[in-house]
Amino acid sequence: MARYTGPKTKIARKFGEAIFGDDKAFEKRNYPPGQHGNNRRRGKKSEYAIQLMEKQKAKYTYGILEKQFRNMFKKATAAQGITGEVLLQLCESRLDNVAYRMGLSPSRSGARQLVSHRHITVNGGIVNIPSYQLKAGDVVAVREKSKSLESIENSLANSSTVFEWITWNNDTKHGTYVSVPERIQIPENINEQFIVELYSK
Repeated sequence: MARYTGPKTKIARKFGEAIFGDDKAFEKRNYPPGQHGNNRRRGKKSEYAIQLMEKQKAKYTYGILEKQFRNMFKKATAAQGITGEVLLQLCESRLDNVAYRMGLSPSRSGARQLVSHRHITVNGGIVNIPSYQLKAGDVVAVREKSKSLESIENSLANSSTVFEWITWNNDTKHGTYVSVPERIQIPENINEQFIVELYSK
């Protein structure tokens, strides 16, 4: 299964923010990676470089590789609405992302693993495709046999963030993807307009 498995702190330092979640190593060295560290003189970035950085940030944040991301952009372009906004909504509607938002894992890569290892159900049936696109009203739950998994228990115990477009019941370990989030509700620091400009060239 294709996914990024390289050093995460290095990528987070490149973008100047902890895009993979809490990272003690990033907090210690929150400047770009490179031989000369913080002393290196960095020239002004071109418009293309800024747009490319934004696209890469979105891809790493959601754990999507180039081909998949480009296909999502095509889908967003064909859909009604603002292309950049629709693109982020498609990213947010992925099953691995919703499982992460529900607090089943402290990271998207962990949520992705839960999905591919058949621990998650959608509307009562097991779905093991992390990129599965959820629709408003879909019910996401932890599979009966997996409800006692320590990793899920620990993650839910430490999760306190509530998202308006998702409901979650800790006792039954199931929740609903109530609606597609509006752009203002998505907390990720991504300038989607730069991505649209890059792909439109």
